[in-house]
Amino acid sequence: MTATGRVHPRSVLTVAGVCFLALTVTIALLGSIPADVSVRQGLLALASPAVVGAMRVVNRAGDWRVLLPGTLLLFVVFRRARQTWWLWVALMVLAPTLEWVVKHLVGRTRPESLALSFPSGHSTAAAAFFGAVMYLADALPPRLCAWVRALAMVMILLVGMARVILRAHWPSDVLAGIALGLALAAAAGLLASREPAGACASSPSGG
Repeated sequence: MTATGRVHPRSVLTVAGVCFLALTVTIALLGSIPADVSVRQGLLALASPAVVGAMRVVNRAGDWRVLLPGTLLLFVVFRRARQTWWLWVALMVLAPTLEWVVKHLVGRTRPESLALSFPSGHSTAAAAFFGAVMYLADALPPRLCAWVRALAMVMILLVGMARVILRAHWPSDVLAGIALGLALAAAAGLLASREPAGACASSPSGG
């Protein structure tokens, strides 16, 4: 982001892409990273019945049964989404496809089962969807744009935490999923960047 508050898709694509590649190579070669166990234990220490119940609700934000109608809602709310609808549809199809391919290439298992784990599918999908929301929020008034982007980032992080607290993934699975989803969303935003910038991008007070 710059002083104008605009998210630059090229920068996000570069940073997220490098993070995803670094994590993938590390897990493929070493099988884990040192912080996985300690971070997982720290998050599981928070797993009271109330927290687990809340995380089960949050977890749905990475499920296709929520993200499919959410994607359709983007076309209702954002004119720019309708203008380049094929990019956002492709994003939400490509995200789980690449995640599935990488899962089978890396072959890492989950903390408490033999199912494939790396990267987290829920985290990938949530980051792709909410990453798209962050890009499309350029069209909103500056203050609303800032709030929408902040909420979108919080949702990405909460879905990632839910996957660990619900004992489904290692923390590095989640980080890789977030990086992959954001990289794909940034690529879609980069391809759509020929469209005129919205109010959030053009106002110095934007988020």
